[in-house]
Amino acid sequence: MTRSRIAITLAAMRFHVRVGILPHERELTQPLELDLTVRLAPESAEVLDYRTLYALTREVIERGPLEYLETIAGEIASRCLALPGVASVRVAVRKPHVSLGGPLAHAEVVVEQDRE
Repeated sequence: MTRSRIAITLAAMRFHVRVGILPHERELTQPLELDLTVRLAPESAEVLDYRTLYALTREVIERGPLEYLETIAGEIASRCLALPGVASVRVAVRKPHVSLGGPLAHAEVVVEQDRE
């Protein structure tokens, strides 16, 4: 018997939002980039529409105010894990414009959650 593993990934979703705790981050929008991978349970017969995943992500991002990348990723992961048939989720949130005094492509936080 063959068992399939299904993963759905939405890569490099981009939003322009106010995110961060510094005064200028509370006033000016900046790009925020997210990757989301959801794995379905092997025994699941569920079909998960990726539009649902995008809409869920967008709801969290647009609700604001956004402070910490960990909080954003954690909420998206928890909401995805609550969907029928989802076994695990990985969310990566990136801020490309982080000023740390030297060259930097982006700051990234990754949250992974599994159904117990």
